[in-house]
Amino acid sequence: MKKFKPYIISFIISFAVAGLGGLVTYLNLDRYDSLIKPPFSPPAFLFPVVWTVLFAAMAFSAARVYLASGAVKTPALYIYAVQLILNLGWSVIYFGLGFYLFAFIWLLILWGSVLAMIILFYDKDKLSSVIQIPYLLWLSFAAYLNLAIYLINFT
Repeated sequence: MKKFKPYIISFIISFAVAGLGGLVTYLNLDRYDSLIKPPFSPPAFLFPVVWTVLFAAMAFSAARVYLASGAVKTPALYIYAVQLILNLGWSVIYFGLGFYLFAFIWLLILWGSVLAMIILFYDKDKLSSVIQIPYLLWLSFAAYLNLAIYLINFT
């Protein structure tokens, strides 16, 4: 049970953040639905599926890094926490406040924090690092969508 506790805690933290972000998103879908979307915008049902998988991967990786023996784990887990906060902040800025350009800039900072997390995780547990690459790719795609929606609708 001792080895499972970090996984349980990590999943609770990760999905608490995901739930808060999802709530902010859900409460503001009408505004988002009214926007003109760029080419290659995925159907709405795909977003919660992808984010669920990504948040599960984040939780799994963070627990593995926590359990990794030897090396100092604090910087890797600190940047993990920072990117979770940035991730939630993006939902609030984009969906909650409708500040699309600022959300894009925020997303670039989030992207950088996830890249840093991948690098720091690699030193502790290579699998945990590799598992985060789809997250970084999804954020890259989200940046395209975010900027395109701003440019199409507000410039």
